[in-house]
Amino acid sequence: MLPVGTRGGLQVGLKTYPAALPLGPREVVLTFDDGPSPGTTPQVLDALACEGAKATFFLIGRNAEAHPALVRRIRENGHTLACHTWSHPWTMRNLSGAAQIREVEHGFAAIAAAIGAPDARPGQGGVAPFLRYPGFADTPAANAWAAERDIGVFGCDLWASDWVHMTPDFQLARMMDRLRHAGRGVILFHDTQAQTAAMLPAFLRALKAEGYALVHLQPGSGRTETVAAPAGWTSETERIIAGIRLHRGV
Repeated sequence: MLPVGTRGGLQVGLKTYPAALPLGPREVVLTFDDGPSPGTTPQVLDALACEGAKATFFLIGRNAEAHPALVRRIRENGHTLACHTWSHPWTMRNLSGAAQIREVEHGFAAIAAAIGAPDARPGQGGVAPFLRYPGFADTPAANAWAAERDIGVFGCDLWASDWVHMTPDFQLARMMDRLRHAGRGVILFHDTQAQTAAMLPAFLRALKAEGYALVHLQPGSGRTETVAAPAGWTSETERIIAGIRLHRGV
């Protein structure tokens, strides 16, 4: 378990930011975006429970509102609840500053409401003060707002690319190759993807077989000291966003 203090704001995840959480060699953090989904999230939860694994779920607010029993199950299974905005806009950067903040506030409030929490303020009511933007596309306005409220912004260090269709076996092989190369890190999955749900039991067994340890993120006090990115670091997220905008002509 790793308590993560977010006082004054925090921005981590080497795909987006030049800072990472202080993980040791072969330490891995599992995170899941976009849920909950009744078609796939229960399968993901079953796989995690089978191995005694804990994860952080960055939930979309309107999905939490639609499926509160699943949100409660995630929490009851000992996982960490976090926010992935209310509606998952294609990019927060197309919204006004006020609309960006509403997306985040509404997302946190919907997750808190799903578990019957009386305090719906961001980072309160049983929801960790952890935020992940859709597509990792942050904005100065939203980041400043989050920092003022002691909310940490999370990217990731590795992603499974599971938004692209592939077989579970291919996804497993790709993810293990990436992890062996990186040696550690926060991994992004989507619990809304059937291929990920099907792949997860084998992935968890592979982690154990190769000596990786799972680290469970939970809210902590103060502000966690981060590890600086290697020399020559650049944001892969920003390169991808620039390519998408060029392709779309926006």
